[in-house]
Parts: sequence; structure tokens; C-alpha cells
Amino acid sequence: MFDMNCCELCPRRCRSDRTVTVGFCGAGDEVRAAKTMLHFWEEPCVSGTRGSGAIFFEGCPLRCVFCQNMDISRRAGNDAPRGDTSLAGTAALADAMTALAAAGAHNLNLVSPTQYTPQIIEALELARPAVPVVWNTGGYERRETIAMLRGYADVFLTDVKYLSPELAARCAGAPDYFETAADALEVMLDVAGAPEYDGDGMLRRGVIVRVLVLPGERRDAEAILRALYDRFGADAFVLSLMSQYTPEFFLRTARASEPELKALRRRVTTFEYQSVADFALSLGFRGYFQERSSASASYTPDFGSPRDK
Repeated sequence: MFDMNCCELCPRRCRSDRTVTVGFCGAGDEVRAAKTMLHFWEEPCVSGTRGSGAIFFEGCPLRCVFCQNMDISRRAGNDAPRGDTSLAGTAALADAMTALAAAGAHNLNLVSPTQYTPQIIEALELARPAVPVVWNTGGYERRETIAMLRGYADVFLTDVKYLSPELAARCAGAPDYFETAADALEVMLDVAGAPEYDGDGMLRRGVIVRVLVLPGERRDAEAILRALYDRFGADAFVLSLMSQYTPEFFLRTARASEPELKALRRRVTTFEYQSVADFALSLGFRGYFQERSSASASYTPDFGSPRDK
């Protein structure tokens, strides 16, 4: 699992020699972060009043066609251009973790971290943060990789994006997405345990599952909820049902003209989102439900600058 000469960290298992090239994810062997910031736009129990100490990593093993972070999820590799080389390397990452905690962050929020799991573990050993560590992932994880995080990750903030293999194949080239994500979620629940909060209502341990309602795919979102309920029940994790899909990012891609993806050119309707929300409530899920005002590109960080002041 730690072998950068034959990488199998993510379910793609591309076996690339990341010491000389990049994997499917776009990452080489040097950990690279595009931005660090106090992030106030996560779920309230993550962002709180002081912000979540977000570290946005370059590259991604999933690469959805509508990715709102595509400016960095498609940018990685040891020789890729970057604005600030101080955000490259394990020691620099540990320093960034320490700085965010010192700035008052409620937690360290590692965004799209999978491709750098061994390096992040090394940085956490150096930094020894006194705040919870959040593993913020698209959900496409190997069970074995998640198991490596026992003793390092306290909170998992994970997507479960697709149930339909056809939809997952169209959007991410990953027809095995749901079964893989559900198996990984099982390990996350074992590693992090039941939701546990501090005196200020901040999540100290546990799992948040994000389900993004996609335009034209409310039935798939409902099927995700039903499958998760059948396997894990309604109380094992906190649900975050999201309405924030924005077509701007998809419309920038070469695939925006494909007929089978035409629904992704628009926002989610109130009817679509409310139908899924009502279904989630009928199953007994508790957690967070978004207002439609969140469906805006303005909530995506500016990746042109590596640090927010």
C-alpha cells in the first residue's frame, strides 16, 4: 500500500511508478497542496465559528465531470506549475497543519487527500495536531487505505455520489463506485465510531455522509439513501443532503455537449431536492439540509492564491 513504485492506494489501482510519473489521480510521489485556508462553508459542526482548517490537495482519483474543484483536481504531478512551492513536501505540510491549528481552526480538514495518504500520515506524525483531523473525500476509497487512518483521522466527511453503475460510469468512469464507497464507509464507521460532539457542538469523532442531488437523478439519490439505510441504519452517521450542484463547472468541460449528460447543464429544481429530502426524513435520517442559495459557484474557494490571509 505504501509502494510509490506501484501505487494501489485508490480503487483505480493503476500501479503507476509515482517516483518517475503520475498515477491516474495525477499525483507524483511528492505531496502537493494547492491552498490552505480557514473554511467557513462546510457543515456547521465542522466549520463552527472559527472555521475549519482546510488543506486542498492537488489531484483526485475520482475526477467527476462536474467537479467544483477541477482547477486543482486536474492539476498535479511533480513538475506541474504551481504558485507557491512552500506547499509541496511533507515537512511543509506539517507546518501548514500547525499554522492552521494555531490560527484557531476547529479541526484540520484534508480535502481530496487519498492520493497522498502515506505522506499525510507522515506529516501528521510530525505535526501531532491538537485538533480533530477530518478526512474529506469523494468516497471512492479502498477499505485497506481507510484502515491505514486508524489513529490519524477522527472524522470522515465522505461523499456517496452515485448508486447507478451507468451514472457513475458516465460521470466518473467508475461503474463500481457505489459498492466501493459503501464498503469504505463501513470501515470509516469502524475507525471513527458513532458521532461524538464537544461542548460547542463541533464534531470530534464520527462520519458525515454527503449525498449530492444531481439534476435529473433524484431517483438515484433516493436509491442511495435506501441502500445506506438498509445496510447501516439511520443513526450510524450524520447525513448532509446537498442541493449545491452548479452547472458552471461542467459547462467548462469538453463533455458538456454530450446528449446523455444534458441534465447536468442545469441546476437542481426545488421539486427534485425536496422530494429527496422528504424521502430522507421518512427513513429517519438526521443531519443537514441545504437551501437552494448554496447552488452557487461563489462558495468555491479561489484557487489562484495558495493561502487566504
